[in-house]
Amino acid sequence: MNVNASTTKRAGRIAVLVSVGRHPVSGTQRYSRNDAAALTLASALAVKHQATLDVIHAGDPTNPALREYLALGATKVEVLSVADGDEITPALSVRLKGYDLVLTGTRAEGTQDSGMLPYQLADALDLPLIASAVDIDIETDHVTVRQFLPKGLRRRVQARLPALVAVHPMANVTPRYAYAKLREGAIEKVLVSAASATDHAAWTVKPATAKPVRLAAAEKRSGHARMLSATTTESRGGSVVIEGTSVEKAQVILAYLREHQLVDY
Repeated sequence: MNVNASTTKRAGRIAVLVSVGRHPVSGTQRYSRNDAAALTLASALAVKHQATLDVIHAGDPTNPALREYLALGATKVEVLSVADGDEITPALSVRLKGYDLVLTGTRAEGTQDSGMLPYQLADALDLPLIASAVDIDIETDHVTVRQFLPKGLRRRVQARLPALVAVHPMANVTPRYAYAKLREGAIEKVLVSAASATDHAAWTVKPATAKPVRLAAAEKRSGHARMLSATTTESRGGSVVIEGTSVEKAQVILAYLREHQLVDY
């Protein structure tokens, strides 16, 4: 009983950050699937540990897409009214102080989806960050996360509470949509203090520059030969041209490019 009491005490407050997503085909604004997975995980943790759960959004409180999170299990969505284009990290960092666990999606869908918000919040709140979570559990004074890795790999990571966890889109949950809950819930607008709204770094916008493409010859060896070359040192062929004029050296380079179909003239 003592362990359970300690667990409940340390996981007393959980917050979930939600954003407005965008349908990949029609472009219509809707709930973010990644944030919906974070909300589902947070709801299960709140029930298991008898914790309070707050769902928070920074942006336009009149956006109708926010009501869809009510249908996904949120009893209320608290909206920090932030003007379009303003930095939301200062406002969120002020609001999220005192929480034991903060959950968010990995990135937004079709808006300013840089994926930097979890890292900025963790830095502003001085919290440990665990990214790409597919499963989350709370034990005593720490959170245990099963983390998504490429090629089907997974690993378990622990961090002391309070902590911030970014949920991967392939999290092991299935959000459930209930229209009746959408009608019962509420959107609550919260005013942001002037200090938190103006204390942000200025963005620098400039045109993107194309990076040079490195020419590389297509690999024609078998898979077995490529594996052997990773463990042994062998000559890869080619030629070294030292003598001759600059025109002759250029001809050698051009012949190599034509042989490997790196140029079409």
